[in-house]
Amino acid sequence: MRWPALAYGTPRKLPKPRTLKGRVVVLDIAFAANVGGGGFERVTKPFIDGLGNRLVLWVDHHDHQAHINYADDQRFVLHTKAEHGACPEIITPELVRRAGKYDTICCHTDFDGLCAAAKWILGGAEPYPGSDKDAYAIDTRLGQPSPTGALLDRAIRAQPKNDQLRTTIIRYLVGGIIDQHLQAEITHAALALEVLEQRAQELALRYQVQSDVAAVDATNSTDAYDKTWLLLLGQDLAPISLVYDSHTVTIAAKFDSGIDLLALLGISGGMPTRVSVPRRRLEEVLEALHNRQT
Repeated sequence: MRWPALAYGTPRKLPKPRTLKGRVVVLDIAFAANVGGGGFERVTKPFIDGLGNRLVLWVDHHDHQAHINYADDQRFVLHTKAEHGACPEIITPELVRRAGKYDTICCHTDFDGLCAAAKWILGGAEPYPGSDKDAYAIDTRLGQPSPTGALLDRAIRAQPKNDQLRTTIIRYLVGGIIDQHLQAEITHAALALEVLEQRAQELALRYQVQSDVAAVDATNSTDAYDKTWLLLLGQDLAPISLVYDSHTVTIAAKFDSGIDLLALLGISGGMPTRVSVPRRRLEEVLEALHNRQT
């Protein structure tokens, strides 16, 4: 088994193409949406152009209007969230063989992305039985992942900026989740999430519900908290949860709710049931949410 170079990115924060070695596979990174002064033209397209013919394959499952521009480009395997709730289920042995030689994997920073990278390294085989189902459960927040999936997800959420931990998780997955030393590192990292979840629980007491929107102001929260958990707690109160601070407004709905936040807010791409926009759009967002059924 060959071990590639690993790089990590998000739709709005991609590595410089010149820093990526050789031929590159991109996994589970959405085209950037038109929010926050970035967008496809300023973030994603320069990255694609910078890689040029070194881009082997781009595999993703998030909605974006620019997908149509690459419909005839064999380097792009692009789906919507409705078609595939998670990225690893798209990756098959046939797809990996079709891609051929590669030197670097650039993947998203969440469980979905890391599991996709591990599956790619393994030639399209699941790192452990049920890992595809775990990725779906974690990325959609529908159903319960296995204990292994839950542990890895908790570690990632506890240390969202730790690339070394991400590499540890990929190595653990590729090794068949049997390395006890790596498991101990991951378990230790996951413990930190308990504090972040407790802070989210405390913030959730401030939720205000109007119509079908539960909103909470986290502007004055000086301590880190688990935003995913806070949003899920809000969805226990209303179909749509909204968390805002001094920089960002994040809105979420359940994956199977049928709510399309992208269309509602005029955003070009991303996940239909979870979006983030700059704080300056708060009043506009609230108005759109409250008026969506009128």
